[in-house]
Amino acid sequence: MTEARTDTSVVIVGAGQAGLSVAFYLRRLGLDPGNDFVILDRGPGPGGAWQLRWEALKLGYAHRVNDLPGMDELGLSFDSADRKVPAKQVVADFYARYEEHFGLQVVRPADVTRVDPTLDGVVVHFEGSYGSREVSTTVLVNATGTWGAPFVPWYPGMNDFAGRHLHTSEYRAAEEFRDQDVVVVGGGTSAIGFLLELEGVAGSITWCTRRPVNYLDGPQDLNIEAGARAVALQDEAAREGRALPSIVSTTGVPRSRRIQAAIERGLLSPRGMFSSIEPDGVRFPDSGFQHADAIIWATGFRPELRHLAPLKLREKAGGITVGQGAATRNARVFFAGYGPTASTIGANRAGRTIARQVIATLSSLDR
Repeated sequence: MTEARTDTSVVIVGAGQAGLSVAFYLRRLGLDPGNDFVILDRGPGPGGAWQLRWEALKLGYAHRVNDLPGMDELGLSFDSADRKVPAKQVVADFYARYEEHFGLQVVRPADVTRVDPTLDGVVVHFEGSYGSREVSTTVLVNATGTWGAPFVPWYPGMNDFAGRHLHTSEYRAAEEFRDQDVVVVGGGTSAIGFLLELEGVAGSITWCTRRPVNYLDGPQDLNIEAGARAVALQDEAAREGRALPSIVSTTGVPRSRRIQAAIERGLLSPRGMFSSIEPDGVRFPDSGFQHADAIIWATGFRPELRHLAPLKLREKAGGITVGQGAATRNARVFFAGYGPTASTIGANRAGRTIARQVIATLSSLDR
């Protein structure tokens, strides 16, 4: 390579599944962690978004967590991990050991606030315990995922509700809702997990969904058709610069024994969506009313892209046009964990592809 005009060749923003996957392959392709590429992660420790999830969530209760590439070198696999320990602890432990084993030198806490364009690449601004810093780079790999951008739909009367609004990202434990009337909104695995945990704890539970829940029969990891359809829809939207569709609306919810038992005892019986919110509850289209002390919005997330605004990558359709991992409007900006690479298995597969494209881009710029 020619003499560097930036602090480093590659900056990866995010050390979750997608970011670590790209880092693994960059290292395998000859780049030196901490010198040739730098990983910035805002989390207090390893584990990506998993470290922030609620205590009662165990592996196997949510969508499958796929192993990171090269994890077998450490003798680790999520398939054989302890399912009695909170998932947040298992993932944090595995990721920490993975980062150490491969010497990835993740910088944390490093909260990226803005990315500015330059003639030679971009400048990444970030905040940490040491104050404000910046690093210039030739290529950026954005692997921020979605956890930092929770989505809550607007309903009339939301601001008048006297109870507690909280999103999946804020949920910690069912005990916080002891003897309260709780409304859970959403049709995915998180909503169902909350219902199962709140049973016998909350005073009453009302489940509201916009559409019927799509339960999937058979082993979760064998539902290839639904997974392929979800990836195709995400890829199509990313290539066209549209807002990305919901994953759960296309993949559905695996019908585990635990979930089937809850269906049979009447716990998982959605009422449909309310039309408005009142100070002490929710009102349904048929004028029915449900008192509520709390509303839990298990309504998903959106890609976390605010820090990229100065790069002007967004299209009028609401999304960012991404083809083969790179932004159409700036070929030096790559996306891992966006569109078809948002799932854990998609992130792993994309890691190798994106790393190769990053190397090809660096090589072409050195000519």
